Amino acid sequence: MKKYTSFLILLFLSTSTLPLFAQSDVKQVKVYYEKDKFGGWPANFGIWNWGNEILVGFAKGTYKNLGPKAHNIDREKEEFHLLARSMDGGESWKIEDPGKTENGDLFVPSHGNYHGIMRKDVPLQEPIAPKVINFKDPNFAFTIRMTNNNGGESLYWTSTDKGHSWDGPVKLPEMGTKGIAARTDYIIDGKNECLLFLTAAKSNGKEGRPMMAKTSDGGKKWSFVSWISPEPEGSNYAIMPASVRLSPTEILVSVRRNKSIEAFYSADNGLSWQKQIDPVENTGEGNPPAMLKMKDGRVCIIWGSRKEPFSMLAKLSSDKGKSWSEPYVLRGDGNSRDMGYPRAVQRPDGKIVAVYYFADEATGHERYIGATIWTPPSAK
Repeated sequence: MKKYTSFLILLFLSTSTLPLFAQSDVKQVKVYYEKDKFGGWPANFGIWNWGNEILVGFAKGTYKNLGPKAHNIDREKEEFHLLARSMDGGESWKIEDPGKTENGDLFVPSHGNYHGIMRKDVPLQEPIAPKVINFKDPNFAFTIRMTNNNGGESLYWTSTDKGHSWDGPVKLPEMGTKGIAARTDYIIDGKNECLLFLTAAKSNGKEGRPMMAKTSDGGKKWSFVSWISPEPEGSNYAIMPASVRLSPTEILVSVRRNKSIEAFYSADNGLSWQKQIDPVENTGEGNPPAMLKMKDGRVCIIWGSRKEPFSMLAKLSSDKGKSWSEPYVLRGDGNSRDMGYPRAVQRPDGKIVAVYYFADEATGHERYIGATIWTPPSAK
């Protein structure tokens, strides 16, 4: 590891780029891997944790070589939306299929948003009426999924048993937009209060513009609160917000742009937003951030770099996103730009578990779900 890290730092220095600093105690774990299969996109699903118990969603398909610029998943074979659960802080994982519960529930949309084809072995569900949600239930999990990345319909499911069973789907209202392309990102503020961070269609119907919504009655009604950023022009987009609550009134949100990651700060609980310095200026091409507020109050952002060397990287901020550290290399051994889409949690012992999809020479051509477990450096 040390030999490879030295080489990587020298490589970045030789190309007149600031060096990236690797950690000494990084551990790489395979969450999901099958020969000739494709595991992808944890950021599209969500991650939840209860101490050292961690649950993350992902897609499983069949690998097919469609070229260096494509997602190499067979478009003519079934795609399954699955869960991986760890009971030991991400050290080991067990795969679960929420489509095979006793009552046949699915926690994925019944149509749309597939790179492969929809599974055929379980019945599809019709949307149900909203039920009052106790967001403070200690075993609560919440997932929100889109059927079209340009807007359209979004649906959500809830669980009160740590994701072993799910109730839904419930249609998320459009709230005056031209359609919402939701991925799971929310902040719980009370038993009946929750903030959603979503991507709405732009005025031309294409993706996307980030927004914040709110419920104060346990999810019976959701209402639009604010646009997080101005509407991007032309073919540009601002999508897949990742949020953290900094204080009772402050929120920081990072947003995926075409080739960067932007950040926006609110001092009034999301009523208005101020553009911050970009945490990541160049991701190679679009790749979403994962963001969390650490136990010591600092903010950690994690992303996949879709430019060589294909890497999973992290930065830290100790001033609420006004400035960021140099990037830390979580791993830099990728062999494809078909990677990234992270989710992350912090364990009780302070280690961060970042989950993403990846491909490397040592494993082979498959895309797999990986996890990096690492200790962020102490605050100075």
